[in-house]
Amino acid sequence: MPIQVQEIPCQEGNIGLITLDSPATLNALSASMIREIQAVLDQWSDAEHISLVIFQGAGNRAFCAGGDIRELYDVLAGEGDPDIPASFFVNEYRMDYTIHRFPKPIIAIGHGVIMGGGLGIFSACRYRLVTPDVKLAMPEVSIGLYPDVGASWFLNRLPGRIGLFMGLTGARLNVSDALRVGLADMAIQKDHIEPLIERLKQERWTGEAAADDNRLFRLIKQLEHPDYRALPVSELARHEQDIARLSAGDELPDIIETLLAADIDSDWWRECMGSLRGGCPVSAWLVWTQLKKAQQMSLKDIFRMELTMTTRCIRRPDVREGIRARLIDKDQAPVWTYPSVRDVPETVVEEHFEPELNDSNDPMKLD
Repeated sequence: MPIQVQEIPCQEGNIGLITLDSPATLNALSASMIREIQAVLDQWSDAEHISLVIFQGAGNRAFCAGGDIRELYDVLAGEGDPDIPASFFVNEYRMDYTIHRFPKPIIAIGHGVIMGGGLGIFSACRYRLVTPDVKLAMPEVSIGLYPDVGASWFLNRLPGRIGLFMGLTGARLNVSDALRVGLADMAIQKDHIEPLIERLKQERWTGEAAADDNRLFRLIKQLEHPDYRALPVSELARHEQDIARLSAGDELPDIIETLLAADIDSDWWRECMGSLRGGCPVSAWLVWTQLKKAQQMSLKDIFRMELTMTTRCIRRPDVREGIRARLIDKDQAPVWTYPSVRDVPETVVEEHFEPELNDSNDPMKLD
């Protein structure tokens, strides 16, 4: 089973616990895992005995490293049904949207790696707890994709142009970064996770008590938390003024050239610039465009836009080439269809956003 599902009795009501259970793949989301999560959420949504839900990841290394892109590569590289990759993303985005709109509180307890599709789940939860070892990122620019799973929504809600910077560079955020920009709500030590669940079990979660978000928040806040002064130094605190200054402007090629030319002595910054320099030029344009378009969009329309974008991406050669270079052959030298952002035709970018999905043609059937 790619997930573990438990119903934990409390004094009144039950906690629904979903554990992503593929530690060998850093709990990467497979097609079967997504289908099972959706089925469980659909069942629990209307189940009177389930009062709140918790997501966590099995193993010591990751909450979830994202979608299983090796599984995606096998389909793209073969002669299989071309609709299979599209159906994977239809189901994944529907699952993320379900979590965003779930009628009961959902707590995510994130540790280790939280990237891509893992951050899609994590960001959709109402309460987001992180352990001190956490690493968050949206690194899709390195494989010819773009930050999806609702990233058009949550990256746009970060201060300044940090969301754009994360999308262009795949920047890895530590626990202090995540707390600083609101991608996580509070930190928790790993050995306090089980006491948290035990504390929740002692409560009554039925009737008005189940709907009292303030009560749940106060209970979580009462837990012992790490000394925030002992957490890793926030890289964003060191660099957010640089990011704001260098990312200002209305022309993407100029912004990228300015970022790459900046003389900043920092290992973290150099790693970000390495990912930006080696990233897919079409992906950079998609990040730029999706964030601009999504500013005035509802969550539903954001997922619809991203599904159209992804459908176009997986029909182009860059995704297969990016996965090959990064994860299959591991030569780290993808040959993109265009050598730089200045070489990407506007029509290539525009076709990723057409046609628009609506209530009548949405395969996700979002409510």
